[in-house]
Amino acid sequence: MKIYHSLDALPPPTTPVVAAIGNFDGVHLGHQGVIAEVIERARFLGGRSLAITFDPHPARVLRPEQPHRLITPLARRLELLAATGIEATLVLPFTDALRHMHPRDFVKDILVSTLHVTEVHEGKNFRFGYHAEAGIEGLEALGRELGFGVTIYAPRIVRGSAVSSSRIRKLIAAGDVSRARALLGRPFSIDSTPAPGRGYGSRHTVPTVNLAPYPELLPANGVYITTLAIGAGPTAETFSAVTNVGNRPTFGADSFAVESHLLDFRPIALSEDTPLRLTFLRRLRDEQRFPSTEALRDQIMRDVARARRYFARCRRIA
Repeated sequence: MKIYHSLDALPPPTTPVVAAIGNFDGVHLGHQGVIAEVIERARFLGGRSLAITFDPHPARVLRPEQPHRLITPLARRLELLAATGIEATLVLPFTDALRHMHPRDFVKDILVSTLHVTEVHEGKNFRFGYHAEAGIEGLEALGRELGFGVTIYAPRIVRGSAVSSSRIRKLIAAGDVSRARALLGRPFSIDSTPAPGRGYGSRHTVPTVNLAPYPELLPANGVYITTLAIGAGPTAETFSAVTNVGNRPTFGADSFAVESHLLDFRPIALSEDTPLRLTFLRRLRDEQRFPSTEALRDQIMRDVARARRYFARCRRIA
């Protein structure tokens, strides 16, 4: 997939351009369905498929006082978009000028004059322009006037819920990683690097890896069945794990960490720069305070036993 970080970087279009515009946070099943149609239409027309996204996320510019944690930071979002098979992604810097752009100017100057779009594919809730002034009907009207088609998609429904980034964000924030997985079409994961831990895990319980502070969306405090991939590319090694997200109350207050207890541990080279991908598979329980490290160790062993049964079932199903 080609990635362009400005309009100036784009080569002049020589074939029809079929595009989808959005934040694509999560690159969830709804996004994937729209992009699959974009790719198919571009092939049919002998053209090029294009995703148009924004950085930073507009919510961070429009409402800076409200924390907006991303399901997928830009690097991960681009990786997932590439996996769909789309040919190119344009990352538009969400500048003050873009923020104040009139809907007609956005369509005329960017979509038509610069990108020469033939078709635009969007969800029915799509809004654009200053103060999100225009909706999908406005885009359709501008398409008829300026010579491009607009295809509209109803929200995708999975297990009785409409698939949306806001819905997935709420599920993850509540710790419901299983339902979030159904809407994402894959397990929720985060990318980080190791952080020096206090040594509690290695001293009192089982081998652990602590993640460096992570600024984006995390599941609610609690204990989860996870996998931890250490390293990147074909040399990465993946461990089954039990991960605690929270303050480790047994060891005192204000000690927030994402701490993974590795199953079937074997020594592996690890530095503070080693890439880590932590994937959340199922929530086991709430975080709790234990009267002693021995009681904590016993509970971790019960958590590990449940995790081993989970992974054994997965292997049987596979």
